[in-house]
Amino acid sequence: MKRRRKLSFDELVKENKRELLKDDKAMERIEQRLERRHLEKAE
Repeated sequence: MKRRRKLSFDELVKENKRELLKDDKAMERIEQRLERRHLEKAE
């Protein structure tokens, strides 16, 4: 990946969100991880 101009943190977050929204498998993994955390806290 080429290094473009320095992005602000907000720009990086937005870019990552766009990439993740395109990547269904990554979204599923994140959702499962969040669910596990919530279940662990509930116990």
